[in-house]
Amino acid sequence: RSQISVPVFMFFLSFYYCDNGLSSLKMELLSDVSLLPGEERITDKDIIYICPFSGAVKGKVLITNYRLYFRSSDADVTVTLDVPLGAISRVEKMGGASSRGENSYGLDITCKDMRNLRFALKQEGHSRRDIFEVLFRYAFPLSHGLPLFAYLGQEKYAENGWTIYKPIEEFRRQGLPNNKWRISFINKSYDLCDTYPTVLAVPYKSKEEDLRKVAAFRSRARIPVLSWIHRENQAVIVRCSQPLVGMSGKRNKDDERYLDLIREANDTTKLTIYDARPNVNAVANKATGGGYEGDEYQNAELIFLDIQNIHVMRESQKKLKDIVYPNVEESHWLSSLESTHWLEHVKLVLSGAIQVADKVSSGNSVVVHCSDGWDRTAQLTSLAMLMLDSHYRTLRGFQVLIEKEWISFGHKFASRIGHGDKNHADQDRSPIFVQFIDCVWQMTKQFPTAFEFNEHLLLTILDHLYSCRFGTFLYNCESVRDQHEVRSKTVSLWSLVNSKVDMYLNPFYTPESGRVLYPVASMRHLELWVAYYIRWNPRIRQQQQSPVEQRYKELLALRDEYLKKLEQLQLSDSSTSSHLANSPTPNTTSSSTSTPSQQYTHLQTPL
Repeated sequence: RSQISVPVFMFFLSFYYCDNGLSSLKMELLSDVSLLPGEERITDKDIIYICPFSGAVKGKVLITNYRLYFRSSDADVTVTLDVPLGAISRVEKMGGASSRGENSYGLDITCKDMRNLRFALKQEGHSRRDIFEVLFRYAFPLSHGLPLFAYLGQEKYAENGWTIYKPIEEFRRQGLPNNKWRISFINKSYDLCDTYPTVLAVPYKSKEEDLRKVAAFRSRARIPVLSWIHRENQAVIVRCSQPLVGMSGKRNKDDERYLDLIREANDTTKLTIYDARPNVNAVANKATGGGYEGDEYQNAELIFLDIQNIHVMRESQKKLKDIVYPNVEESHWLSSLESTHWLEHVKLVLSGAIQVADKVSSGNSVVVHCSDGWDRTAQLTSLAMLMLDSHYRTLRGFQVLIEKEWISFGHKFASRIGHGDKNHADQDRSPIFVQFIDCVWQMTKQFPTAFEFNEHLLLTILDHLYSCRFGTFLYNCESVRDQHEVRSKTVSLWSLVNSKVDMYLNPFYTPESGRVLYPVASMRHLELWVAYYIRWNPRIRQQQQSPVEQRYKELLALRDEYLKKLEQLQLSDSSTSSHLANSPTPNTTSSSTSTPSQQYTHLQTPL
């Protein structure tokens, strides 16, 4: 038998434990990261995060099929990153094998949520190749023949969020159908319009054949259909796409008659058509077969709202990102913010929605469209409905509004966000939905007691707009969602929200059913949404919690505590009273003989 000396044996033993101890230490660094059901670890690696606020930070990165997770290993600097891969827009290699300078070799990651990430690796043996390939593959699954994470997730919730919006129920809540408006199922197989929902509300006097004729004269066959009706004055908000007038100025008698049926439904003197575009753009669209309603539409007036197109909005948000990340442009902040034109665009969208809401509130029906009726149109109709109808200002009502006006009516989420798609330079990308949520936030700031939901809900919605964790914002329209079985194979974002309702409630909410909200859409009253656009800056993050809201929550908790004690006192009093009732007591008629429990019921807190 071969002999090994004790010292040599101990050396090998210590080497073995040392080596394995180090690797297990590395694994332990990220072993406590809690994963979602269906989430799988793909790879992890020692890496340096070039933090724009703390400098170069050593640590370890974990990549799963859902997220990129980084945690620093330095004792003196604590940095963690938790980024859903769906939020990644672009992954690039930084530097080459011959690059000089510290931390010049690694990865540059551009995100869709207003931040960029930079990681450095050692310049040896293609150390970044594996992590680049894994990241590129799982951040853009559709470009690599892989499913989006929403189809792999296995989260379970008590409530099925897919049932939050039922078109027939929502129309009934509005008082439809009635003797002026009917429900049509002409699009039940998406034959009339493949980007519209299956259930449509149309004028009672219109026939199915009329709808087909009108569809032939509207861009993408997106005919004018009802979005909302005013219960008292019966004025309506109708949405559609542009008419196909073209350079030759074509007319369509069926389309003209159809719009007149909308006007007649509540005897509006003049039907107001709000074209979201600048006049010059609408005229230019004639060259590609589009256009706008001319004088041939009798008893109608046309108003242009001057809201710019998706390309202008995309460039505006890019400029905004440049001045807020990684560092806020302090020296010329106001002029820098003004140069992005972001708040100016927000102002125009809000101003347009106010005009729509005011016109309907005064009893006049309106038609709203842009070019195709799925971007600016959705912004205007949904914001106007939010102003007019307090139901949409509740937590569940707001979910219905998004499902109805954005998701079911075919806002092109897949094209505008680029879920799972590596083509970051796609000209269809645009922050239209982000801009809508920004407008909602502006309204919550101006009317802090009018909304049942809080800012945290708006932030959660925007985070999951990108994350691909839920099926809610996937694909461009309902017909495509049906093909991909989104409702049966993925979880709805509203399942998460409605399972944690307390997190999303506004403690200042005061229900006011008949109140119409008219926000002030002037630059003096609009603010940059710091908690969203600048939230990655740690200095800003520390200031986010409103002290007033924090104190209010503390007082509410205190109230709950006192109410619980009050309940306990009442219980003990009632048992004492029943004990006294069973024993003989002197008869008295004094008004001061009310029981303690009766006195307690009159106790009220100022909250």
